[in-house]
Amino acid sequence: MSTLARAKHQAKAHPLALDAVLALAVLVCMVAGSFVEPRHRDSVSWALRTPDSLSLVLMALGAAALVFRRRAPMTVLALTGSLSVVESLTGDPRTPVAMSAVIALYTVASTTDRPTTWRVGLLTMTVLTGAAMSAGSLPWYAQENLAIFAWTGIGATAGDAVRSRRAFVQAIRERAERAERTREEEARRRVAEERLRIARDLHDVVAHHIALVNVQAGVAAHVMDKRPDQAKEALGHVREASRSALNELRATVGLLRHSDDPEAPTEPAPGLDRLDELTGTFRNAGLHIEVARADQGTTLPAAVDLAAYRIIQEALTNVQKHAGPQAKAEVSVVRVGPHIEITVLDDGSGEHEAQDGGGHGLLGMRERVTALRGTLTTGPRYGGGFRVHAILPVKNRTPTGEDPA
Repeated sequence: MSTLARAKHQAKAHPLALDAVLALAVLVCMVAGSFVEPRHRDSVSWALRTPDSLSLVLMALGAAALVFRRRAPMTVLALTGSLSVVESLTGDPRTPVAMSAVIALYTVASTTDRPTTWRVGLLTMTVLTGAAMSAGSLPWYAQENLAIFAWTGIGATAGDAVRSRRAFVQAIRERAERAERTREEEARRRVAEERLRIARDLHDVVAHHIALVNVQAGVAAHVMDKRPDQAKEALGHVREASRSALNELRATVGLLRHSDDPEAPTEPAPGLDRLDELTGTFRNAGLHIEVARADQGTTLPAAVDLAAYRIIQEALTNVQKHAGPQAKAEVSVVRVGPHIEITVLDDGSGEHEAQDGGGHGLLGMRERVTALRGTLTTGPRYGGGFRVHAILPVKNRTPTGEDPA
């Protein structure tokens, strides 16, 4: 810390001591100024003279009052102003007691608002100048009288300028602090959104592939003794599903690496171009699926394409888990104007929406759709089964204009 910075810090820590030093300096200046005696109208001669006792008392009282100028600025101004008026009426020749009033007026101006500064400054200037012009042997236009008018104006103006600068600096500091808080809040918000997105992807990947592994493992256990070839085929599907799950988990977890970690996998995120592959895994698990598409030639943003894929994946996973062994599913992807509509129907028992309501599947679907400014409708079908219907914009319209993928 530099010497100047250390001095400023100590002054802020001990304001009363600083004001005592200031009061002493003002007293020295007033006593020194009391030795200037005007002898002629157009010239000032210096003479060593001793001020009268009343002037010394007034100077001492004015300087002592300045010690408390921060605690009670208005009271100190009233006291020093009164002492200056008394000096103007009784001192001959006068001594510069008004210097203490100028310092007190500066303090008031630097600690109050501008209207108060104007009112108090004009009142002080009028009273002190009027008392100086109306008393004493000098004419009203004498240099000493005009000096009181000038110095009181300078004190009020300087105090107002200091107050304005402090307010400006404080406003800049508060603006910088608000900007810093905003950046921190934005960073936390982005981290939370990224965590939520990764959590959704992990849930979709794990739920889908574990459901397939569970079904195929059950099939293999059931036919192991009587039909080993079919059991072998089912175990092959288990191996394929687990390998796919590991690959997708590795790609998702790779997003959590630091910048100096090894490069994360660069495999693109899945989309509707892999819909046949997705439905094929469910068909291998024994689920009957019919797919209808009317979105030929539609190019979707990466976020919309991924959301559509994940919605279908999660909906079919729920069908596989909850709709029953004989359930059939229908998947449709249709381009309707500026939107693409995803519909997944099943004719199962219709109980899986209640069983999954406490989990994260339907909630994850809704969060994905909401992030893209789309709509999602889920619920049981009349006559049994369940329906998932999502409407997604063909053009990405997220609130920030960014691609969540």
